[in-house]
Formats: sequence, structure tokens, C-alpha cells
Amino acid sequence: MAIYRQSHSFFIFIAFTIAGIHGSADRVLEDGYVVSTVLDGHKLKINPHSVLPRYGSSDFIILDSANSLFYTVSSLISQESEIKRFAGSKAGFCDGDSASAMFEGPRSFAIDLKGNVYVADQTNKAIRKITKKGVTTTIAGGYTLKPGRGDGPAQNASFSPDFELVFVPETCVLLVSDRGNQLIRQIDLKAEDCRRSPDSVLGGASLWVLLGLGVSCLVGFIVGIILRPYVIPHTGRLLHPPLQRDMEALPNSSGETSSEVLLRHQKRNC
Repeated sequence: MAIYRQSHSFFIFIAFTIAGIHGSADRVLEDGYVVSTVLDGHKLKINPHSVLPRYGSSDFIILDSANSLFYTVSSLISQESEIKRFAGSKAGFCDGDSASAMFEGPRSFAIDLKGNVYVADQTNKAIRKITKKGVTTTIAGGYTLKPGRGDGPAQNASFSPDFELVFVPETCVLLVSDRGNQLIRQIDLKAEDCRRSPDSVLGGASLWVLLGLGVSCLVGFIVGIILRPYVIPHTGRLLHPPLQRDMEALPNSSGETSSEVLLRHQKRNC
């Protein structure tokens, strides 16, 4: 009986050891990363569902899905960041300016290169667009509250109540992951919405130009310091004597060199 208990305990120990080894082998912890909280929704009384950077701007867009609201926050996200309401007033379905627009249960959004926001307004089964100035319009679906899978112009398109959006700048399209219908849909956007704003392009170009000039000046300064001991003696001191000898060797109008003229004057003075 004692031998059986010992064997049983031994097998249990081996089983837990193998399980521990197997469990740790499935995880590889990589060092060098730090997690910090930069925004507390409890203090700000918002429920951040998702956040995305806006192209051509220093702002981030925050979606409060529970309250059907959108906010903007500066790129320097911290506990002291200023939060501004961008679009939405209460749950519903209404287009218009930032104060009158209404969404209901948005769960996903995307941002194009112009800074326009495209909203997957799931409960309304519509895709909405918010301009940089906060004006909301409907670009697809929403004309019937019934779910569907119809393609075509905006007024004919329909979606399931479960879909998300992704912006693809290379092809200037909005991809719709229509999970309820098990479909991937595509919306061709306007060409002007896929061009970067001039400010962002010029800002990036100016940064690279300034960086290039700074590197060039630094390299030139270093090269100048390195070559200075060799350039000054050969250019400032060693070139004058040969030049003086060449000038002395040149004859005047009577055929005498400058050295002969000087010697003749010295003899007269004597």
C-alpha cells in the first residue's frame, strides 16, 4: 500500500512537471516593453472603444461606442490631454453638423488621407462619413433598417448589423468586413480623399530638406577641421616664394631683371 501511494505521488509529480514545462514552452516573453496608461476614461467620463491617428494632423480620433460619440485628442496623449467632442449628440440616425449628428452603436471606423472619418454605424446598418469640420453624411446603406447584402449605389446597398471598416490608401478604397453576411465588400472612394494634404506633404519634405542641410554642414565642418593643417601651409606660405622668384626673373622694358636693377642702384649709392 505504501509503495502504491509513493508511485501514485511520483506520477502526479511527473504529470505536473511536464504540464508546467509544456505551458512555459508555449510562451516566449520578450523584454524591453513598458505599458503605461495615457488616458483614463473614468476620469473623463467617456468609454473609449477604439482610437486611430488622423492623417495630416496631430490629433487622434476616439470612438465612444457605448454613447455613440466621437472625440478628438492631441497627439501628446497624457492624463492632462484636452478632449473635444468631434461628432455625435445622442443615439439615433441623423446627418448634419457635429452638434446635430447622431449615430447608434458604431463599433468601427477608418480615416482617409484627408482626415475624413468613415463610421461603421452598425445598428443603423449604414456607413457614415464625418469631414474634418465635423459634418456627417451617409455614403452607403441606412435607407432601410432591415439587414441585407445588396451591392450597388449607396441608396441600394445594405449590410448586416455586424461589420467593420478598413481604409486602403494604395487603392483608394474602403473595405467592409461584413461578418454577418460572411462577405468582404468594397467601396471606391473619391480620388481627392486619397491625396495627402499639402501641409502634411510640405511638412515632411521640409523636415528632410532641413535634415539634409544640417548633415551636409556638419560633414563640411568636420572635413574642414581635418584638412586645415595641410591646406594652410601649402596655400598660405609655400606659394608666395615661388611667385616672388617668378616675378624677379621677369625682365623690364630695358631687358634687365629686377635683381640687376637693384644691384645697379646699390653701386651708385656706394
